[in-house]
Amino acid sequence: MSEDRLDQPDPLAAHHSPQNLSDRIAFRLTKLLRFCADTFFAKRYGHRAVILETVAGVPGMVAGMLRHMRSLRRMEDDQGWIRILLDEAENERMHLMTFIEIAKPNWFERLLILLAQGLFFTGFFILYLFSERTAHRLVGYFEEEAVFSYSCYLEEIDKGKIDNIAAPQVAIDYWQLPADARLRDVVIAVRADEAGHRDVNHDFANQLTK
Repeated sequence: MSEDRLDQPDPLAAHHSPQNLSDRIAFRLTKLLRFCADTFFAKRYGHRAVILETVAGVPGMVAGMLRHMRSLRRMEDDQGWIRILLDEAENERMHLMTFIEIAKPNWFERLLILLAQGLFFTGFFILYLFSERTAHRLVGYFEEEAVFSYSCYLEEIDKGKIDNIAAPQVAIDYWQLPADARLRDVVIAVRADEAGHRDVNHDFANQLTK
């Protein structure tokens, strides 16, 4: 990530420099999808989050399912990867449940969600079958962009360009936030989750490189 993308460096920002062809493919694909999101949503960060989290909830479930089935076939332990991946999928689903309450997607955006999820599920499933390393690196780069997007979202709230509305009850319950929590608190919690997923997936890709 370039240092001039925000006025102040993001304390959660981190970037894995592409090291090989697999990394470069994952990085360029991420940048392409980022361009599409920027073009379509601009600074409508709540609506962007709905689409983002719809897609973000796919990799953990797909990877967890495929590793689960392999563990059964081979009758061997998976070293805890399945649980981590399924927990990631559930966490991303809760992000989606939260931002649906905030953004209130219209019928067109709901249709876009269905298309995005179907296309990404199929594509990621095939990618994971052929190259687990590239798939995890792709998710790591996706999460880098997610951290940046939520940092921008937070910046717009702090500047008063987006109303700092009351946090939805689903977010208060899930992250155990104070009863008077606001949107800013939710974005901070979600951004921290995404940074964690970024680090986990880059680490998985690194382990698969060895």
